[in-house]
Amino acid sequence: MKTTFNIQNLKCGGCANTIITQLSKLDGVSDVSVNNDTDEVSFSYANEADVDLVKTKLSSLGYPIEGDANSLPKKAKSLVSCAVGRMTN
Repeated sequence: MKTTFNIQNLKCGGCANTIITQLSKLDGVSDVSVNNDTDEVSFSYANEADVDLVKTKLSSLGYPIEGDANSLPKKAKSLVSCAVGRMTN
């Protein structure tokens, strides 16, 4: 199955690189792609529990789903994730 989320705080290729790297590590999640122009993350998943896992992981990286709380610490975390993604790119 495949789904797409609109996320917050997505800024650049560094952000996308971090998201793809981290989500691809999750069991049951594959074919991760990020569209910086539309702030979308798409991925394939094995079961519904994987979708919740992805939501939690995105939030912990600083990229909450559109409509979820986007606190200052989450925004700051996204900057760190962005920088890490740029260094490993």
